[in-house]
Amino acid sequence: MELIVEIIISALLVSAGIFGLIGSFGLIKLPDTMTRLHAPTKASTLGVGGVLIASMLYFWIIKGQLSWHEFLITMFLLLTAPITANFIAKAHMHRFANKDDMPDTGTPRDWATFEDEAEEMHPVMTRVAPKADAKPLDH
Repeated sequence: MELIVEIIISALLVSAGIFGLIGSFGLIKLPDTMTRLHAPTKASTLGVGGVLIASMLYFWIIKGQLSWHEFLITMFLLLTAPITANFIAKAHMHRFANKDDMPDTGTPRDWATFEDEAEEMHPVMTRVAPKADAKPLDH
């Protein structure tokens, strides 16, 4: 049983290393920002996730301890990597994309924008009424 677990953990570590290597290579070699964005968000996330899952299995099955740290790191990584990639892609589109080259959105809005139809609110300065027993200020 222990041999099978060690083989599974080793396979996870090797596959995680391959994904990490591919993600790092893609980050360096891909031609522009939008294609380079795929390398760290896809392959490297799978690489780091594989190492964390292998670590969780090792401590849970071999050592008999359940490690919540690795689980929480894995969940945080899987939740934040796509969101971060989306923000980077939107910022890139706002700065460098030509509106004429973008496909039609089917709405009057441009790509990667949020336009609220509500009226914009501006701060209003209010005057505080003086207290009845307050002395007037000397100017």
